[in-house]
Amino acid sequence: MSKSPVIRIQSKQLPEPHPEPVNALDYPRFAGIPTFMRLPHIPDAKRLDVALIGVPYDGGTSYRPGPRFGPRRVREQSALIRPYNPVLNVSPFDRLRVADYGDLSVNPLSIEDTFRRITTELNAVLQEGAIPMCVGGDHSILLPILRSIHKFHGPVALIQLDAHSDTWDEYWGIKYSHGTPVRRAIEEGLLAEPYVLQVGLRGQLYSAQDLDYAREHKIEMVTAEEFHEHGLPLVHKKLKAFEGMKTYLSLDIDVVDPAFAPGTGTPQVGGLSSVQILGLVRALRGLNFVGCDLVEVSPQFDSADITSLLAANLLFEQLCLLCD
Repeated sequence: MSKSPVIRIQSKQLPEPHPEPVNALDYPRFAGIPTFMRLPHIPDAKRLDVALIGVPYDGGTSYRPGPRFGPRRVREQSALIRPYNPVLNVSPFDRLRVADYGDLSVNPLSIEDTFRRITTELNAVLQEGAIPMCVGGDHSILLPILRSIHKFHGPVALIQLDAHSDTWDEYWGIKYSHGTPVRRAIEEGLLAEPYVLQVGLRGQLYSAQDLDYAREHKIEMVTAEEFHEHGLPLVHKKLKAFEGMKTYLSLDIDVVDPAFAPGTGTPQVGGLSSVQILGLVRALRGLNFVGCDLVEVSPQFDSADITSLLAANLLFEQLCLLCD
């Protein structure tokens, strides 16, 4: 497959100033209505380059529920985000028009209807040329997001930071769950095979054949054990194949070890530290991202909001990736 030319996002030229976070020296962080990074709430994609979108749905969970409350808690913890990234040397709010778009409307009683709603509402965002950055919610929402991305970009490459491959076929006879979205996306032709990279995989499986589907479709996999041994150079080597590709980034917070991110639905020991996940996300700089998500924050299992705080920081790092 030929690679698409890299299209760098150009900020929309509008007569109004860029949306900016509330200045914490004018209005304290603990005051006001919580929005992502204290940005204004602008549910109008025509005015945005990047739309930060909550997707409060967890009907696809198979163990601990609660990610439906993830967007709200991440908003609260994102009050601590400051506007300049000294590591990547970028101020994303100066470069891009970014705001809290609000939450998508979901149906807590129907996963199929929720998927339809997500795709329909994201189509409206993408139609206006804005990049969606979605905060879940469980990982089942990846499938309807990719359906919408495909409508406007065709098959895209996928970088997935996750403890689990999400390529199982079904749970209890059901095809849609947070353990199946990558498999469904491949079946529906939403991904530009073989440009799929999964980093952080670990833990027990149901059988030795669990990853056969991923291997058959030539998914590149870097286990947590391999990452701990070889570090970022191993990932850098694999990222070379993604240069020039339209790429979607999906970050499941359970890629991080539960010692650093206990507030998630399917915790798995042996994961990445907070420092490692920050470095990993920053290592993705320079790729051509057409959308991102951060999923599986389950606040009721958190400790002192450390998972939601980490998620808020990772959301900011993802935003900075769009500034190149």
